[in-house]
Order: sequence, then structure tokens, then C-alpha cells
Amino acid sequence: MKKAVIHYDQFFGPLYFEPYAIEVAKRIEITPNSIVLEIAAGTGRVTRHIRDCIPQSAKLIASDISEDMLAIAKKKLSNLDIDWQIIDAKKLPFSDKSIDLIVCCFGYMFVPDKPKAFEEVYRVLKSGGQFLLTTWDKLENNTASFTSRSIAKKYLEEPLPDSYNLATSMSDKTVIKSLLKDAGFTKMSIEQVELLSVSRTAKEAAYGLVEGGLIYDEIKKRNPAWINEIRVKVEKELAEKFGAAPMVAPMSAIISEARK
Repeated sequence: MKKAVIHYDQFFGPLYFEPYAIEVAKRIEITPNSIVLEIAAGTGRVTRHIRDCIPQSAKLIASDISEDMLAIAKKKLSNLDIDWQIIDAKKLPFSDKSIDLIVCCFGYMFVPDKPKAFEEVYRVLKSGGQFLLTTWDKLENNTASFTSRSIAKKYLEEPLPDSYNLATSMSDKTVIKSLLKDAGFTKMSIEQVELLSVSRTAKEAAYGLVEGGLIYDEIKKRNPAWINEIRVKVEKELAEKFGAAPMVAPMSAIISEARK
């Protein structure tokens, strides 16, 4: 299993994804014998909370396009009743009006054809079905990541490629509303939700950010010795801004809900 995927689960999971998994689960409205689909389940952070809050009689299909991600999720949640599937969000293998609830946390930013993916959600949802999705807010509103990125950028002469900004590429509520409307949804709510990313220490947070950030792959190619130097700087700034132990930094995401 790829080291990057394990790091993603062990570090970014609790720091960033777990708080929003709990928040999204609170918003789920489902009845017995329903069929629930999770898109971009990743390593199962949200999946566990979905399974816990829906009726036992409800069927949960947890999907992702990455086999490596799902391998971790299946191992962690092997004791739960979950149907795991490799699925592309742009082509859902379900009949029209067959799903009661669709959840996707931090996945659509990476889908190339977003209009098609949203159309697929609308197609497979039953009348009255619920669609819940989260996307990251602007980078500057996710303060630990912004701090790390700001320091790292000083070590690169050229501008970062657009691919490095995909994670925060769906922060505009107007764009999300347009995608939902064009797909066919008329009932929707879109809100910015601020939570806290918490790490035991600023040192641990700095290590996780520096070892897991895509930007650092570029830095390593140029001069591996810079990595430790940057880690020290990131730790110092995180501690000064958000505390040394624990480190508690504000983060922000957009939570959208639509009804068919």
C-alpha cells in the first residue's frame, strides 16, 4: 500500500476530515430500508459515521475511484455492513431514481467533469432524495495549511501549477449553486462552516503537513535538505499562531445540501 495513502489517513484524517465527517453525519435524514451511496469515501472517515447514524436496515454503498484508499477503509471498517465498490463519480452504475441519499465529502474538487458528475447524482436520486457534499473553502481560511504553503512557496522560484490548488478549487458558493441548478436541483442550501483542526502538538502538525503536502515533492527534487529546514519554520509559526500543545487552528469548508 502506498506510503502517501497511509500518511493521508493517519495525519490528514483526524486533523481535517474527522470534524467534518461528524458535522455531515448530523445532517443526514434517512428512513429504514433506504439505499445510501457515498462517493469518494477515501479511507472511510465519513463512511463510519454514516453507517453509525443510519438504520441497520438501510444499505450503505461506499465507493471511491482509488483501490488503495478503499483498501484501508475496508480493513478499518471490516466489522460493519458496507458494500464497497470502485466507482467513477462521472458514471454511477445505478438505475434512475434508485438511491435515497448521496454523500460526498471533499471529492468533487478532483472530478474533471463536474457538471456530468452532478447530473449523475440527480439522475440516480429518488424523488425527495438528499444530496450532501462538502468542499474546502479558500486556502487562507484553512489556516494550518495556508501557513505551511506560504512558507514552502518561498523555496520555489516558479508559480505552482494549477493542480496544486485543486483541493480548494470549489470554494465559490455561486459556482456550486450553479452546478446544482444546472443538474436539475431546485431546493438547496449552501453554507460556510468553520470548525477547528486539532493536533497534539505543533511539531506533529508540521511533520504531517510537510511530509504529506504535494508541494514538498517539488522541493525534495530541488534540495532534500530544505525539508527539515522548512519543517522547523512551519512548527515555529504554527506554535506562535495556534499553540504549541495542543495546536488548534481554524479551518473552513462549504457544506451543501440539495433535494430532488
